[in-house]
Amino acid sequence: MTQRTRFTVYLVVVHVLLAAAGLVVLFQYPIWLLVIEAVFVVSIAAGVALTRRMFRALDHATAGSQLIRDGEFTSRLLPVGQPEIDELIGVYNRMIDHLRDQRTQLQEQQHFLADVLRVSPAGILVLDFDHRIVSINPAGERLLGRARDDVAGRRLDDFEAPLARPLAALQAGETTVITTSSSRRIRCHHGTFMDRGFRRSFILIEELTEEIRQAERSAYEKLIRVMAHEVNNSVTASNSLLTSSLTYSSELSADSRQDFDRAIGIVIHRTAQLNQFMRSFADVFRLPAPRKHPERVVDLLESTVRLVSARPDAAAVNWSWDVDDVNLSVPMDRSQMEQAFLNVLQNAIEAQAGTIAVRLHSRNGGRPTLRIEDSGLGFGPEAQSNLFTPFFSTKPNGQGIGLTLVREILSAHGFDYSLHRQPGEPTVFTIIF
Repeated sequence: MTQRTRFTVYLVVVHVLLAAAGLVVLFQYPIWLLVIEAVFVVSIAAGVALTRRMFRALDHATAGSQLIRDGEFTSRLLPVGQPEIDELIGVYNRMIDHLRDQRTQLQEQQHFLADVLRVSPAGILVLDFDHRIVSINPAGERLLGRARDDVAGRRLDDFEAPLARPLAALQAGETTVITTSSSRRIRCHHGTFMDRGFRRSFILIEELTEEIRQAERSAYEKLIRVMAHEVNNSVTASNSLLTSSLTYSSELSADSRQDFDRAIGIVIHRTAQLNQFMRSFADVFRLPAPRKHPERVVDLLESTVRLVSARPDAAAVNWSWDVDDVNLSVPMDRSQMEQAFLNVLQNAIEAQAGTIAVRLHSRNGGRPTLRIEDSGLGFGPEAQSNLFTPFFSTKPNGQGIGLTLVREILSAHGFDYSLHRQPGEPTVFTIIF
Protein backbone atom coordinates (compact mmCIF):
# COMPACT_ATOMS: atom_id res chain seq x y z
CA MET A 1 0.00 0.00 0.00
CA THR A 2 1.43 3.38 -1.05
CA GLN A 3 1.81 6.38 1.21
CA ARG A 4 -0.82 8.23 -0.82
CA THR A 5 -3.35 5.46 -0.25
CA ARG A 6 -2.63 5.30 3.46
CA PHE A 7 -3.14 9.04 3.84
CA THR A 8 -6.38 8.99 1.83
CA VAL A 9 -7.78 6.14 3.94
CA TYR A 10 -6.85 8.08 7.04
CA LEU A 11 -8.82 11.14 5.84
CA VAL A 12 -11.81 9.01 4.88
CA VAL A 13 -11.91 7.29 8.29
CA VAL A 14 -11.62 10.59 10.17
CA HIS A 15 -14.45 12.18 8.20
CA VAL A 16 -16.68 9.13 8.52
CA LEU A 17 -16.27 9.41 12.27
CA LEU A 18 -17.07 13.11 12.07
CA ALA A 19 -20.19 12.29 10.02
CA ALA A 20 -21.29 9.80 12.65
CA ALA A 21 -20.77 12.39 15.33
CA GLY A 22 -22.85 14.78 13.22
CA LEU A 23 -25.79 12.37 13.23
CA VAL A 24 -25.67 12.19 17.00
CA VAL A 25 -25.61 15.96 17.24
CA LEU A 26 -28.51 16.14 14.74
CA PHE A 27 -30.85 14.46 17.14
CA GLN A 28 -29.64 16.11 20.31
CA TYR A 29 -28.39 19.60 19.26
CA PRO A 30 -29.87 20.49 15.82
CA ILE A 31 -28.49 24.03 15.84
CA TRP A 32 -24.90 22.88 16.25
CA LEU A 33 -25.37 20.67 13.24
CA LEU A 34 -24.89 23.59 10.86
CA VAL A 35 -21.69 24.58 12.62
CA ILE A 36 -20.35 21.03 12.50
CA GLU A 37 -21.26 20.64 8.83
CA ALA A 38 -19.47 23.87 7.98
CA VAL A 39 -16.37 22.69 9.84
CA PHE A 40 -16.74 19.35 8.10
CA VAL A 41 -16.76 20.93 4.61
CA VAL A 42 -13.85 23.24 5.39
CA SER A 43 -11.87 20.28 6.76
CA ILE A 44 -12.47 18.23 3.63
CA ALA A 45 -11.43 21.07 1.36
CA ALA A 46 -8.33 21.82 3.41
CA GLY A 47 -7.40 18.13 3.56
CA VAL A 48 -7.73 17.70 -0.20
CA ALA A 49 -5.64 20.81 -0.85
CA LEU A 50 -2.94 19.81 1.60
CA THR A 51 -2.86 16.27 0.19
CA ARG A 52 -2.38 17.51 -3.32
CA ARG A 53 0.42 19.84 -2.31
CA MET A 54 2.01 17.19 -0.11
CA PHE A 55 2.13 14.55 -2.82
CA ARG A 56 3.17 16.90 -5.60
CA ALA A 57 6.78 16.46 -4.44
CA LEU A 58 6.23 12.70 -4.48
CA ASP A 59 4.99 12.95 -8.08
CA HIS A 60 8.16 14.79 -9.05
CA ALA A 61 10.29 12.20 -7.26
CA THR A 62 8.43 9.39 -9.02
CA ALA A 63 8.85 11.06 -12.42
CA GLY A 64 12.57 11.64 -11.76
CA SER A 65 13.17 8.04 -10.69
CA GLN A 66 11.40 6.80 -13.82
CA LEU A 67 13.60 9.00 -16.01
CA ILE A 68 16.72 7.66 -14.29
CA ARG A 69 15.43 4.10 -14.63
CA ASP A 70 14.91 4.67 -18.37
CA GLY A 71 18.36 6.21 -18.76
CA GLU A 72 16.83 9.50 -19.91
CA PHE A 73 19.34 12.12 -18.76
CA THR A 74 18.31 14.91 -21.15
CA SER A 75 15.02 15.83 -19.40
CA ARG A 76 14.95 18.33 -16.51
CA LEU A 77 12.16 19.11 -14.03
CA LEU A 78 10.68 22.63 -13.81
CA PRO A 79 10.27 24.47 -10.46
CA VAL A 80 6.68 24.54 -9.06
CA GLY A 81 6.95 27.62 -6.83
CA GLN A 82 7.22 25.77 -3.51
CA PRO A 83 10.56 26.30 -1.75
CA GLU A 84 10.89 22.77 -0.38
CA ILE A 85 9.95 21.07 -3.64
CA ASP A 86 11.98 23.50 -5.75
CA GLU A 87 15.06 22.69 -3.66
CA LEU A 88 14.58 18.96 -4.37
CA ILE A 89 14.04 19.70 -8.06
CA GLY A 90 17.29 21.72 -8.14
CA VAL A 91 19.21 18.83 -6.57
CA TYR A 92 17.68 16.42 -9.08
CA ASN A 93 18.53 18.64 -12.07
CA ARG A 94 22.14 19.03 -10.94
CA MET A 95 22.43 15.25 -10.48
CA ILE A 96 20.95 14.64 -13.96
CA ASP A 97 23.36 17.14 -15.54
CA HIS A 98 26.29 15.41 -13.82
CA LEU A 99 25.14 11.95 -14.92
CA ARG A 100 24.62 13.16 -18.49
CA ASP A 101 28.11 14.67 -18.60
CA GLN A 102 29.61 11.47 -17.20
CA ARG A 103 27.76 9.29 -19.69
CA THR A 104 28.85 11.52 -22.59
CA GLN A 105 32.44 11.41 -21.36
CA LEU A 106 32.35 7.61 -21.01
CA GLN A 107 30.87 7.21 -24.48
CA GLU A 108 33.58 9.43 -25.97
CA GLN A 109 36.29 7.51 -24.11
CA GLN A 110 34.85 4.17 -25.21
CA HIS A 111 34.72 5.36 -28.81
CA PHE A 112 38.31 6.59 -28.58
CA LEU A 113 39.53 3.32 -27.02
CA ALA A 114 37.66 1.29 -29.65
CA ASP A 115 39.41 3.25 -32.41
CA VAL A 116 42.79 2.85 -30.71
CA LEU A 117 42.30 -0.91 -30.34
CA ARG A 118 41.15 -1.21 -33.94
CA VAL A 119 44.22 0.50 -35.45
CA SER A 120 46.77 -0.53 -32.81
CA PRO A 121 49.66 -2.67 -34.13
CA ALA A 122 49.69 -4.49 -30.79
CA GLY A 123 47.27 -7.37 -30.28
CA ILE A 124 44.99 -7.19 -27.25
CA LEU A 125 42.94 -10.09 -25.88
CA VAL A 126 40.44 -9.43 -23.08
CA LEU A 127 39.48 -12.43 -20.95
CA ASP A 128 36.45 -12.99 -18.73
CA PHE A 129 36.51 -14.27 -15.16
CA ASP A 130 36.91 -17.86 -16.46
CA HIS A 131 39.81 -16.82 -18.74
CA ARG A 132 37.73 -17.15 -21.91
CA ILE A 133 38.33 -14.66 -24.72
CA VAL A 134 35.58 -12.05 -24.89
CA SER A 135 37.32 -9.49 -27.10
CA ILE A 136 40.19 -9.43 -29.58
CA ASN A 137 41.33 -6.60 -31.84
CA PRO A 138 42.37 -6.99 -35.51
CA ALA A 139 46.08 -7.04 -34.63
CA GLY A 140 45.40 -9.83 -32.13
CA GLU A 141 43.63 -11.82 -34.86
CA ARG A 142 46.63 -11.38 -37.16
CA LEU A 143 49.26 -12.28 -34.56
CA LEU A 144 47.27 -15.20 -33.18
CA GLY A 145 46.39 -16.43 -36.66
CA ARG A 146 42.72 -16.97 -35.82
CA ALA A 147 39.56 -15.00 -36.60
CA ARG A 148 37.43 -13.37 -33.90
CA ASP A 149 34.58 -15.84 -34.38
CA ASP A 150 36.97 -18.78 -33.94
CA VAL A 151 38.29 -17.68 -30.54
CA ALA A 152 35.33 -15.87 -28.93
CA GLY A 153 34.18 -17.67 -25.80
CA ARG A 154 37.12 -20.11 -25.83
CA ARG A 155 40.16 -20.47 -23.61
CA LEU A 156 43.62 -20.06 -25.09
CA ASP A 157 44.49 -23.69 -24.47
CA ASP A 158 41.30 -24.90 -26.21
CA PHE A 159 42.51 -24.37 -29.78
CA GLU A 160 45.65 -24.84 -31.86
CA ALA A 161 47.69 -21.75 -32.72
CA PRO A 162 51.46 -21.10 -32.56
CA LEU A 163 51.07 -18.56 -29.74
CA ALA A 164 48.05 -20.04 -27.96
CA ARG A 165 49.75 -22.36 -25.48
CA PRO A 166 52.64 -20.00 -24.58
CA LEU A 167 50.07 -17.27 -23.92
CA ALA A 168 47.92 -19.60 -21.82
CA ALA A 169 50.97 -20.42 -19.66
CA LEU A 170 51.66 -16.76 -18.83
CA GLN A 171 51.04 -15.85 -15.21
CA ALA A 172 49.43 -12.56 -14.18
CA GLY A 173 51.98 -9.76 -14.37
CA GLU A 174 54.45 -11.85 -16.37
CA THR A 175 56.15 -10.64 -19.56
CA THR A 176 58.06 -12.83 -21.99
CA VAL A 177 59.45 -12.78 -25.54
CA ILE A 178 58.44 -15.71 -27.75
CA THR A 179 60.43 -16.71 -30.86
CA THR A 180 58.41 -18.48 -33.56
CA SER A 181 59.53 -20.90 -36.27
CA SER A 182 59.92 -18.00 -38.73
CA SER A 183 62.30 -16.16 -36.35
CA ARG A 184 59.55 -13.72 -35.43
CA ARG A 185 59.96 -12.34 -31.93
CA ILE A 186 56.81 -11.42 -30.07
CA ARG A 187 56.61 -9.80 -26.64
CA CYS A 188 53.64 -10.97 -24.58
CA HIS A 189 52.36 -9.49 -21.32
CA HIS A 190 49.61 -10.83 -19.05
CA GLY A 191 48.01 -7.87 -17.27
CA THR A 192 44.97 -7.44 -15.03
CA PHE A 193 42.30 -4.81 -14.38
CA MET A 194 39.34 -4.40 -12.01
CA ASP A 195 35.81 -4.95 -13.30
CA ARG A 196 32.93 -4.40 -10.85
CA GLY A 197 35.20 -5.21 -7.95
CA PHE A 198 36.67 -8.38 -9.47
CA ARG A 199 40.02 -8.90 -11.16
CA ARG A 200 40.03 -9.72 -14.87
CA SER A 201 42.88 -10.42 -17.29
CA PHE A 202 44.06 -9.09 -20.61
CA ILE A 203 46.97 -10.15 -22.80
CA LEU A 204 49.08 -7.71 -24.80
CA ILE A 205 50.89 -9.11 -27.86
CA GLU A 206 53.50 -6.91 -29.52
CA GLU A 207 55.62 -8.01 -32.47
CA LEU A 208 59.25 -6.95 -32.14
CA THR A 209 60.56 -8.78 -35.22
CA GLU A 210 61.11 -5.85 -37.55
CA GLU A 211 62.33 -3.57 -34.79
CA ILE A 212 64.85 -6.12 -33.54
CA ARG A 213 65.83 -7.15 -37.06
CA GLN A 214 66.62 -3.58 -38.05
CA ALA A 215 68.65 -3.08 -34.86
CA GLU A 216 70.53 -6.34 -35.44
CA ARG A 217 71.05 -5.50 -39.11
CA SER A 218 72.50 -2.11 -38.24
CA ALA A 219 74.80 -3.59 -35.60
CA TYR A 220 76.00 -6.48 -37.77
CA GLU A 221 76.45 -4.21 -40.79
CA LYS A 222 78.63 -1.82 -38.79
CA LEU A 223 80.63 -4.67 -37.24
CA ILE A 224 81.19 -6.45 -40.56
CA ARG A 225 82.08 -3.22 -42.35
CA VAL A 226 84.79 -2.50 -39.77
CA MET A 227 86.03 -6.08 -39.82
CA ALA A 228 86.04 -6.25 -43.63
CA HIS A 229 87.96 -3.00 -43.82
CA GLU A 230 90.62 -4.16 -41.36
CA VAL A 231 90.89 -7.63 -42.91
CA ASN A 232 91.14 -6.21 -46.41
CA ASN A 233 93.91 -3.81 -45.37
CA SER A 234 95.83 -6.54 -43.60
CA VAL A 235 95.35 -9.10 -46.37
CA THR A 236 96.34 -6.68 -49.12
CA ALA A 237 99.51 -5.67 -47.32
CA SER A 238 100.33 -9.25 -46.33
CA ASN A 239 99.81 -10.63 -49.84
CA SER A 240 101.94 -7.85 -51.27
CA LEU A 241 104.78 -8.79 -48.93
CA LEU A 242 104.31 -12.50 -49.59
CA THR A 243 104.33 -11.97 -53.35
CA SER A 244 107.51 -9.95 -53.01
CA SER A 245 109.03 -12.73 -50.94
CA LEU A 246 108.57 -15.14 -53.83
CA THR A 247 111.29 -13.27 -55.70
CA TYR A 248 113.80 -14.64 -53.22
CA SER A 249 112.97 -18.24 -54.04
CA SER A 250 115.66 -18.25 -56.74
CA GLU A 251 118.29 -17.87 -54.07
CA LEU A 252 117.25 -21.15 -52.45
CA SER A 253 118.24 -24.65 -53.39
CA ALA A 254 115.96 -26.59 -55.71
CA ASP A 255 114.51 -28.70 -52.87
CA SER A 256 113.97 -25.74 -50.57
CA ARG A 257 112.59 -23.57 -53.39
CA GLN A 258 109.70 -25.96 -54.05
CA ASP A 259 108.71 -26.07 -50.36
CA PHE A 260 109.09 -22.29 -50.09
CA ASP A 261 106.90 -21.58 -53.11
CA ARG A 262 104.26 -24.05 -51.93
CA ALA A 263 104.13 -22.55 -48.41
CA ILE A 264 103.92 -18.97 -49.65
CA GLY A 265 101.22 -19.97 -52.18
CA ILE A 266 99.14 -21.62 -49.47
CA VAL A 267 99.33 -18.53 -47.25
CA ILE A 268 98.37 -16.24 -50.15
CA HIS A 269 95.46 -18.51 -51.05
CA ARG A 270 94.19 -18.67 -47.47
CA THR A 271 94.38 -14.91 -46.96
CA ALA A 272 92.49 -14.41 -50.23
CA GLN A 273 89.84 -16.82 -48.97
CA LEU A 274 89.64 -14.87 -45.70
CA ASN A 275 89.11 -11.66 -47.65
CA GLN A 276 86.38 -13.29 -49.76
CA PHE A 277 84.79 -14.68 -46.61
CA MET A 278 84.48 -11.21 -45.11
CA ARG A 279 83.12 -9.77 -48.37
CA SER A 280 80.44 -12.46 -48.47
CA PHE A 281 79.26 -11.39 -45.01
CA ALA A 282 79.18 -7.75 -46.07
CA ASP A 283 77.23 -8.61 -49.23
CA VAL A 284 74.41 -10.10 -47.13
CA PHE A 285 73.64 -6.70 -45.63
CA ARG A 286 74.20 -4.77 -48.86
CA LEU A 287 71.47 -6.42 -50.87
CA PRO A 288 69.90 -4.06 -53.41
CA ALA A 289 66.16 -3.51 -53.37
CA PRO A 290 64.46 -6.31 -55.32
CA ARG A 291 63.41 -5.52 -58.87
CA LYS A 292 60.16 -7.41 -59.11
CA HIS A 293 58.75 -8.90 -62.28
CA PRO A 294 56.17 -11.68 -62.69
CA GLU A 295 58.05 -14.98 -62.70
CA ARG A 296 56.77 -18.56 -63.03
CA VAL A 297 57.66 -20.11 -59.68
CA VAL A 298 57.92 -23.64 -61.09
CA ASP A 299 60.52 -22.52 -63.65
CA LEU A 300 62.73 -21.05 -60.90
CA LEU A 301 62.36 -24.17 -58.77
CA GLU A 302 63.14 -26.56 -61.63
CA SER A 303 66.24 -24.64 -62.70
CA THR A 304 67.49 -24.50 -59.10
CA VAL A 305 66.83 -28.23 -58.58
CA ARG A 306 68.79 -29.05 -61.75
CA LEU A 307 71.68 -26.95 -60.42
CA VAL A 308 71.85 -28.56 -56.96
CA SER A 309 71.27 -32.06 -58.40
CA ALA A 310 74.69 -31.84 -60.02
CA ARG A 311 76.32 -31.91 -56.57
CA PRO A 312 77.98 -35.26 -55.76
CA ASP A 313 76.14 -35.50 -52.42
CA ALA A 314 72.77 -35.04 -54.19
CA ALA A 315 73.06 -38.13 -56.37
CA ALA A 316 71.01 -40.31 -53.99
CA VAL A 317 68.30 -37.72 -53.31
CA ASN A 318 64.77 -38.70 -54.36
CA TRP A 319 62.86 -35.61 -55.56
CA SER A 320 59.07 -35.37 -55.12
CA TRP A 321 56.85 -32.71 -56.70
CA ASP A 322 53.34 -31.65 -55.68
CA VAL A 323 52.20 -28.64 -57.74
CA ASP A 324 48.58 -27.66 -58.32
CA ASP A 325 49.30 -24.78 -60.74
CA VAL A 326 52.37 -25.00 -62.97
CA ASN A 327 51.61 -21.57 -64.43
CA LEU A 328 51.61 -19.71 -61.10
CA SER A 329 53.42 -16.37 -61.47
CA VAL A 330 54.56 -14.17 -58.59
CA PRO A 331 56.23 -10.72 -58.77
CA MET A 332 59.83 -11.24 -57.56
CA ASP A 333 63.47 -10.50 -58.26
CA ARG A 334 64.53 -13.62 -60.17
CA SER A 335 68.23 -13.59 -59.30
CA GLN A 336 67.62 -12.98 -55.58
CA MET A 337 64.90 -15.63 -55.29
CA GLU A 338 67.05 -18.16 -57.17
CA GLN A 339 69.76 -17.53 -54.56
CA ALA A 340 67.21 -18.02 -51.75
CA PHE A 341 65.89 -21.28 -53.28
CA LEU A 342 69.48 -22.45 -53.82
CA ASN A 343 70.42 -21.92 -50.16
CA VAL A 344 67.30 -23.70 -48.89
CA LEU A 345 67.81 -26.71 -51.19
CA GLN A 346 71.54 -26.89 -50.42
CA ASN A 347 70.73 -27.00 -46.70
CA ALA A 348 68.30 -29.87 -47.33
CA ILE A 349 70.94 -31.82 -49.27
CA GLU A 350 73.67 -31.17 -46.69
CA ALA A 351 71.31 -32.48 -44.00
CA GLN A 352 71.66 -35.88 -45.74
CA ALA A 353 68.08 -35.92 -46.92
CA GLY A 354 66.95 -39.09 -48.68
CA THR A 355 63.82 -37.40 -50.01
CA ILE A 356 63.11 -33.76 -50.78
CA ALA A 357 59.48 -32.81 -51.53
CA VAL A 358 58.62 -29.56 -53.28
CA ARG A 359 54.97 -28.61 -52.71
CA LEU A 360 53.49 -25.53 -54.38
CA HIS A 361 49.82 -24.85 -53.59
CA SER A 362 47.84 -21.86 -54.81
CA ARG A 363 44.24 -23.05 -55.08
CA ASN A 364 43.29 -23.37 -51.44
CA GLY A 365 41.69 -19.92 -51.26
CA GLY A 366 44.67 -18.27 -49.55
CA ARG A 367 48.06 -16.90 -50.58
CA PRO A 368 50.27 -19.14 -52.75
CA THR A 369 52.45 -21.29 -50.51
CA LEU A 370 55.70 -23.15 -51.18
CA ARG A 371 56.83 -25.92 -48.83
CA ILE A 372 60.20 -27.62 -49.18
CA GLU A 373 60.28 -30.75 -47.01
CA ASP A 374 63.36 -32.89 -46.44
CA SER A 375 63.87 -36.11 -44.50
CA GLY A 376 67.37 -35.17 -43.35
CA LEU A 377 68.90 -35.01 -39.90
CA GLY A 378 67.27 -31.66 -39.17
CA PHE A 379 68.04 -29.71 -36.01
CA GLY A 380 67.20 -29.81 -32.33
CA PRO A 381 64.74 -27.63 -30.41
CA GLU A 382 67.60 -25.60 -28.92
CA ALA A 383 68.60 -24.37 -32.40
CA GLN A 384 65.10 -23.30 -33.42
CA SER A 385 65.28 -19.74 -32.10
CA ASN A 386 68.73 -19.09 -33.66
CA LEU A 387 68.22 -20.45 -37.16
CA PHE A 388 68.12 -17.06 -38.93
CA THR A 389 70.77 -15.42 -36.71
CA PRO A 390 73.98 -14.28 -38.44
CA PHE A 391 77.08 -16.41 -37.67
CA PHE A 392 74.92 -19.24 -36.25
CA SER A 393 75.11 -22.60 -37.98
CA THR A 394 74.29 -26.20 -37.06
CA LYS A 395 76.94 -27.48 -39.52
CA PRO A 396 80.47 -28.23 -38.27
CA ASN A 397 82.04 -25.96 -40.91
CA GLY A 398 79.07 -23.64 -41.46
CA GLN A 399 79.54 -19.89 -41.67
CA GLY A 400 76.01 -18.86 -40.65
CA ILE A 401 75.42 -16.83 -43.83
CA GLY A 402 72.95 -18.93 -45.84
CA LEU A 403 69.76 -18.55 -43.80
CA THR A 404 70.61 -14.96 -42.97
CA LEU A 405 70.74 -14.20 -46.69
CA VAL A 406 67.46 -16.06 -47.23
CA ARG A 407 65.87 -14.02 -44.46
CA GLU A 408 67.02 -10.74 -45.98
CA ILE A 409 65.77 -11.68 -49.45
CA LEU A 410 62.36 -12.91 -48.32
CA SER A 411 61.84 -9.94 -45.97
CA ALA A 412 62.72 -7.49 -48.75
CA HIS A 413 60.12 -9.18 -50.98
CA GLY A 414 57.46 -9.06 -48.24
CA PHE A 415 57.10 -12.87 -48.20
CA ASP A 416 56.28 -14.68 -44.94
CA TYR A 417 58.48 -17.65 -44.11
CA SER A 418 59.15 -20.25 -41.45
CA LEU A 419 61.47 -23.18 -40.79
CA HIS A 420 60.41 -25.84 -38.33
CA ARG A 421 60.74 -29.50 -37.56
CA GLN A 422 58.75 -31.72 -35.23
CA PRO A 423 60.42 -34.83 -33.77
CA GLY A 424 60.03 -37.74 -36.17
CA GLU A 425 58.75 -35.52 -38.99
CA PRO A 426 60.44 -33.86 -42.01
CA THR A 427 62.06 -30.46 -41.79
CA VAL A 428 59.77 -27.95 -43.53
CA PHE A 429 60.77 -24.58 -44.98
CA THR A 430 57.62 -22.60 -45.83
CA ILE A 431 57.39 -19.52 -48.02
CA ILE A 432 54.07 -17.70 -48.34
CA PHE A 433 54.11 -15.40 -51.39
